[in-house]
This record gives sequence, C-alpha cells and structure tokens, in this order.
Amino acid sequence: MMLPRLTERPLAAPAEPVAWDETECPLCGRNDAACVQEAQDPTPTAGEGLWFAVVECRHCSLRYTNPRPDAASIGAFYPSDYKPHRRPRKIQLARATSWLGRFSGRSPERRGLLPWIGPPGRLLDFGCGGGSFLKRMADQGWQVTGLDAAVGAVQDVQESFGLKALAGTLPHDDLEPGSFDVVTMWHSLEHVHDPLAILGEAYQLLAPGGKLIVACPNIESTSFRWFGPAWFGLDLPRHLTHFTPKTLRDALESAGYAVESLRLIRQNDWLRSSAKLAVRRQSDAIWHRPLLWKPVAKLVAWLTYVWGQSDCMIAVAQRPL
Repeated sequence: MMLPRLTERPLAAPAEPVAWDETECPLCGRNDAACVQEAQDPTPTAGEGLWFAVVECRHCSLRYTNPRPDAASIGAFYPSDYKPHRRPRKIQLARATSWLGRFSGRSPERRGLLPWIGPPGRLLDFGCGGGSFLKRMADQGWQVTGLDAAVGAVQDVQESFGLKALAGTLPHDDLEPGSFDVVTMWHSLEHVHDPLAILGEAYQLLAPGGKLIVACPNIESTSFRWFGPAWFGLDLPRHLTHFTPKTLRDALESAGYAVESLRLIRQNDWLRSSAKLAVRRQSDAIWHRPLLWKPVAKLVAWLTYVWGQSDCMIAVAQRPL
C-alpha cells in the first residue's frame, strides 16, 4: 500500500516520542488503500502542527487514519481539557424525542433514544467521558456502568455522581459476559484502534436480545465535502476510523449484530465549528463566514439532513436471541 509521507508536510516536533502504526484496513484486513484527505491536528496537543492522512480501502471502502499513533502513544494527543472528558455543568433530564424532532433530525443524540428501546435495565456506556449521560440514565432508573480510558474522567464520575465507572477499555476483567441489556458508544468507536474487536467484546457483554447503540461522525456528509481538512468530525489523529452509513452497518454485521436502524442526526454546532476552523485557517471560501451565524447554520444543517448527508449518524443493533 502506498502511504502518504508525513514528512512531505512541515511538521512541529511532538513533545514526547510517538510510535507510529501503519495498519491494514480495520474492517476487511486488506492492505490496499488510497489517500483521500490530509489534515492537521486542530487541537493544541503533542500533535500540534502535525499532518495526518485518511485513506480509503479499495475493497470495502472503509476510511481510516493511516499511519497513526499506536495505542501507547495516542494518549499524548488528548489535551487535558478535552471536552468529552469534562465534568458537565448541567444535567438535562432524559425525555422521549417528539415525532417532529425525529422527523427534522434535531433529536439530541443522548436524550430521548433509550425510552424508545425499552424499560430501564443494565447499561454500559463505553467511553463515558464526564458522565452526564450516565447520570441522566441513573436518574431514570437504569443500573449504569461507565468505562473510559481517561482515568481522570472516571474519577470525576465516581466522585461527582457516585456512579460505577471503570478505567480502561474492552475487554475488562470487571465486566461479566451477558451482564448488560444495553451498551452505548457515543462518539467513542471512532477513537479505538480495532473497532471490530471492540464491537465483538460488546457483543459478548450483551445479554441475548440486548441492544448496542453507536453514534459517530459521517464522513460521507456534505460538510466533509465542503470543509475537507477543516471538518469538525475529522479530528485527526484522535479519530482513527471514519465511518459512512454503509461501512458502519458492515462493521456491525461483521461483528454479528442485527442492525435495527441507522439514521442521520443533524448537528448545527458541528457546522459552525467547521466554519470557525476554516476561517481560522484563512479559508478563501466566501460562504464559510455566513455559516458562523447560528440561524444560517441551523438552516443549512437542516438542508443537509433533508439531502440525507448529515454530519452524524446513530445505529441501533441487537445481539440476536
């Protein structure tokens, strides 16, 4: 496979040595891919100034970051104030999503979905971050467990909410097979080095008939085509796998799940964040600046949803009985 040479771009030396991993396709295991996008790390971390490449497998069409920091090095690319790891300022109650919200694509990702799945049960949140979702679900009667690789975030969940949270990833010695009715992965699957292995481990943790919920960016979105390296959902190198609706479905089915639904979600803030990054990088596209205005971003985000090319997607899959 012809890999992009990172040294062809001007680089800033990382603060700590980084071990690089050149990987085969995480979905089909082939070693035949072409570069589709290069972008800088947008976050002030060890990778500030570094360029990374997204490649597309010529066989299964999965897109993934390659080369990438290995599992021992990737932690250096997460800033200490990484937003998903912060303690939430305000916890919003979970509520059922209205039919209008679902029709318009506006329904909040982590609220309103589980009441449609069934009564409260045992829930594992993989990549629990600051714990806001865990707290909402615990307040709704769910028996919750959080799991996150960020030790500080796990400690905050334990100390702030008194909820069960574990440090690490899957597999985990403290989690028993068949012990959960629902496993959620809110924007966490794209962060792992081996998504199929993680999906397989989650499958083992689910009771027969249990549900898996995965939310992740959609690299087939209109916003990615508009913004390219400035697209908010790219977030290199923290995002290691870049799914489309097809490749997300393929990954779930390869891991043994029956996919019940896969729908798009519009993200007004993502559109504005992409425009901000593009403007900060001195983009010469005159239409980027109007998208900084919230009403314009809302309208355009709704249009991309109508076109079937929103920034985000949510899949609900089941471990068969």
